[in-house]
Amino acid sequence: MIKKKLNKISGFTLIEILIAIVITSLMMAAMFTSYTLVNSTYRQVTDRAKISQAGRDLVGTMLREIRMAGFKYVNDDIAASDKHNPIRIYKGKGFGSSGSCDKIEIVYGSVKYNKAAALADRYEYERYKITYECKASSKLDDSDLAGTSKIDGFAIYKSKEKWDTKLTPPDWQKVSTDDALYKDELVLDYVQDLVFIPYDEKGKPIVSSGTYTPSDEKAYDVRTVDIGLVIRSTKPFFKNDKAGTIARKILSIATTASSSSRNIQQADRYLRDTITVTANARNVGLN
Repeated sequence: MIKKKLNKISGFTLIEILIAIVITSLMMAAMFTSYTLVNSTYRQVTDRAKISQAGRDLVGTMLREIRMAGFKYVNDDIAASDKHNPIRIYKGKGFGSSGSCDKIEIVYGSVKYNKAAALADRYEYERYKITYECKASSKLDDSDLAGTSKIDGFAIYKSKEKWDTKLTPPDWQKVSTDDALYKDELVLDYVQDLVFIPYDEKGKPIVSSGTYTPSDEKAYDVRTVDIGLVIRSTKPFFKNDKAGTIARKILSIATTASSSSRNIQQADRYLRDTITVTANARNVGLN
């Protein structure tokens, strides 16, 4: 009787258990590999989107401000000055340890309305200057084990100043309690280069003293400005670097047939994204 019951008990042999363990292990390994691949791809897509979005937000702001360059109201009574040139561009040397980005100054007019004042004094005309310039980035390089080296790149700072007619002679206000004004406000880091190239109404680059920048005589010739921004990922993006092979190259809009000094060619693992747009300085020609 006991023997019959034992014969009816079903189970797995040792070999079957071992086969099941092997199959389960293979399935788990495949699932882990798939998860790692998907997670890596998701991180890359997210990193690319982040640097692209950060750059496009800044360039979008620059577009709007360059469109405002040279704007002023019909009855604007502020005395003209060479310091009111709608667009000034100071050329840099580009990417590198001793390099620098381009700097731009944008000047436009505004008005403050005081309803309580006498009719003749209700409108107070103002002049503002927006400045974008690069300084060496203070971010530490993750690849430096000592944690003391800084990345090879720049940070973009923005300033907003107001023309002060009470100064003798009138000049841009350097210190103010006005919350609308600020100096060297960080707007973007991990920048590799920032280029501005002005064009006249015929579509030709405006060159002064051998560089792409409007002089005082050509201050009101600017019709469009090409903006070229190169920004880098904060962390390594590619699996392998290009050491010993052809490095990844970023072409600059400042590159000409005789000069390629603004191109960026690096063999590291970082992703570099280029954003290039053209801003229409629609108010400059009206002056």
